[in-house]
Amino acid sequence: MSRVAVVGGGWAGMAAAVQACRAGHAVTVFEAARSLGGRARALTEAMAGLDNGQHILIGAYTETLGLMALVGVDLDAALQRRTLSLRYPDGGGLVLPRWPAPLDALAGILTARGWDWRDKLSLLRAALSWKRAHFECAPSLTVARMSQTLRARVVAEFVEPLCLSALNTPMAQASAQVFLRVLRDGLLGPAGSSHLLLPQYDLSRLFPDAAARWLLAHGGEVRRAHRVQELAPHAGGWTLDGEPFDTVLLACAPWDAARLVEECDGAGAQFADGSWAASARALRHEAIATVYALSRHRLAQPMLALRSGPGAPAQFVFDRGLPRRALPPGLEHSPGNDDAQRVVLAFVVSACREERDALSQQVMAQGRAQLGLDDLELLQTVVERRATFACTPGLQRPAAYIAPGLLACGDYVEGPYPATLEGAVRSATAAAALMTPRAA
Repeated sequence: MSRVAVVGGGWAGMAAAVQACRAGHAVTVFEAARSLGGRARALTEAMAGLDNGQHILIGAYTETLGLMALVGVDLDAALQRRTLSLRYPDGGGLVLPRWPAPLDALAGILTARGWDWRDKLSLLRAALSWKRAHFECAPSLTVARMSQTLRARVVAEFVEPLCLSALNTPMAQASAQVFLRVLRDGLLGPAGSSHLLLPQYDLSRLFPDAAARWLLAHGGEVRRAHRVQELAPHAGGWTLDGEPFDTVLLACAPWDAARLVEECDGAGAQFADGSWAASARALRHEAIATVYALSRHRLAQPMLALRSGPGAPAQFVFDRGLPRRALPPGLEHSPGNDDAQRVVLAFVVSACREERDALSQQVMAQGRAQLGLDDLELLQTVVERRATFACTPGLQRPAAYIAPGLLACGDYVEGPYPATLEGAVRSATAAAALMTPRAA
């Protein structure tokens, strides 16, 4: 049985650990933080039930859903399934019915509220042209250029919010090829692919914690609060902080993986491609902000699209329901906070550019104006500055293979999808498949 070390206990790392364990390897996970999940994790105990960023899954996340079920997650209890909805507070926008694809997309376009026949026809024509081209386009094309034949309302209410939510990159800079792949597999994929799967638990509980329990039950080990300091070659394998392993899988953030590879290379390791660390360092990153607020009013549905623009940065708002635990100090007894039925709303700002204080003020004003909620009270603003890589045209992403016995996985590693949970999990499965058993 070969010894495998996984550096990073995020979604990619825990998925890789489970897959490696299933393949018969002895697996040890090293996680620098005390909690699992990486950039998709629960916040502190005081904010139990909330996450460092609002995430959703969709029905097309087959690899993620399969692994969640494997490690014992009850998918029906953990995820609320709803048809794709880009409905705005004023009632406008598009909602797909629960029909087989592509009839659901066709019906959603034809019944979109606030769109005239020219708006609908422009999207139908574009969708047919994308399908005829097998959802392929020139690698250099941006989403903005691809959308030039579409009417302004369709771009503003359909293309732009989908592009920001899926690629976390502004349309003018986003890869049209990757966006088309997301449309193909999500919007026009098999039945249920476009469905929104809204987490009912925090993100750590949703998969990483369950994966850790499964791993421990199958002989694996998870070492929390252990930041790996040194990677070095050793006797046909590798050592992490002096401990020998046959295979090391870097499932940490790209900048941390690059640090380990660079320091190891400086110590005399022989890599097949010395540019791996450089390509990981070269990735440009985009921020995502989640502004949590309190209100006594529930949303009309669990998720609403918002009209974003100058001074109104949020693209979506989610109804997270009642707080699962006491609020942080200072809010439990604040004026007017004696109503135990106040709910938590999560406003999402993709490709965030604003500073935290200005962002919080703008989102509160946007929520009051567009949702008609005068009682909104700021709870907490979470800004993940390097939430995803910028998904730009022709981007060269680092490969999974670094050197013999040294691999990488994560949503940034070479693959067909943008920085999503499914992209992270699929990269983990691909990396685990590259592992070859060695004698212990």
